[in-house]
Amino acid sequence: MSRLALLGGTPAVPAPGPDTAALTDWPVVTDEDERAVLRVLRGDRLTAAGGDGGETAALEREWAGAVGTAHCLAVSSGTAALEVALAAAGIGPGDEVVVPALTMNATAHAVRRCGAEPVFADIEPDTYTLDPVQAAGVLTARTAALLPVHLHGLPAAMDALGDLARDRGLAVVEDAAQAHGARHQGAPVGSLGLAGCFSLHPSKNLPTCGEGGLLTTDSAELHRAALALRTFGERPPVRIRTYVAHGPGWNARMGPVEAAFARSQLSRLPQWAKAREESVGALLDRLAALPGLRVPVVPAGRTHAWHILRLRLVPAELGLSGVAPAAVRRALHRALRAEGVPVSRYQTAPLPAHPAFRAATASLDAIAERFPVTGAALDGTLCLQRRHLNPAAGPVLAAYATAFEKVWDGLETVRAMARARPYGDWRDDLAGGAR
Repeated sequence: MSRLALLGGTPAVPAPGPDTAALTDWPVVTDEDERAVLRVLRGDRLTAAGGDGGETAALEREWAGAVGTAHCLAVSSGTAALEVALAAAGIGPGDEVVVPALTMNATAHAVRRCGAEPVFADIEPDTYTLDPVQAAGVLTARTAALLPVHLHGLPAAMDALGDLARDRGLAVVEDAAQAHGARHQGAPVGSLGLAGCFSLHPSKNLPTCGEGGLLTTDSAELHRAALALRTFGERPPVRIRTYVAHGPGWNARMGPVEAAFARSQLSRLPQWAKAREESVGALLDRLAALPGLRVPVVPAGRTHAWHILRLRLVPAELGLSGVAPAAVRRALHRALRAEGVPVSRYQTAPLPAHPAFRAATASLDAIAERFPVTGAALDGTLCLQRRHLNPAAGPVLAAYATAFEKVWDGLETVRAMARARPYGDWRDDLAGGAR
């Protein structure tokens, strides 16, 4: 067995150099991307305020075509897409929206921004997405919408959630910020509910050179309402903008520079998704052979965009029965990072435990009891983010797999580390800062 890097051995993953660093850079900025941006800078349209075509309108047409919806609206961020979609659907004060307990805080902030209240439900243990049974259990007479998140790039259980919504007359707004190109029963995410919301942040599978978002829908009524909300409550101009506000609205437009960059990236999205599927698949095939490590599950009928890779630990299979999963996670985190694998944590506390969303009467203990699956996911998983998005990342991911295998050969050291530092769970992180 090679000596663990944690103990002075040579890391399994070589330090990034000029050549290898390019294999994990993201986004990959090509000459075509640069020419697209220059096309805007050398033109006469640096804003989408006129609403009469240009790069932004072209991106809307192309993304609507990719998703298979009648309409698409480009906005300033993925969060803005959620806010505009919810408000355009009539969600407002007095309404409740069901949100998964594991997601980025922006999902719940968007609900609050509309004056509604997020109501949290636990997730499924294998997919990390909204559990339809748990969602049904939190519905009330005030529930107006379900807001499933296609977390990590995997579509949520949209069949069951769609049935629930139809039975109760609820709107479904998809948070597809991490799932560009993923499919559920053959249909692209973003076409499965009343509206779909995407992020074009540089960290996403479809990036832009700044911030951006896309809202998709088949509803002409929602699209009209969203158009007005995007630009100060004004009606879309026919020829000349009137600046008359006919209702509430925001300044949530996407600029032509960001749209041109995203259009250029979109031209390569299918090709790069295919390359990512191959390289990530090869990595997960090797990791699946390691005892006590569970790779992501992709249920039948769904495809995964592989935005984030979440790996679940099984302490008993690692010879660590009775040791807190968070202690095991921390020990493996240290050992793997020493070998050069940039494992991380995506989210550190259930969303209902965040001070911004926690009810004054809710204790952390009560939240842990209400959302056990989310807590278990946060305490007992490792994540890989961003480094695998580059379509050329295959050789680096192969080195990551070798590093995992090396650490598993040295589990005695990991076991000693996990036992030596007793640890609780996500509540300790929230009380004392994430570690």
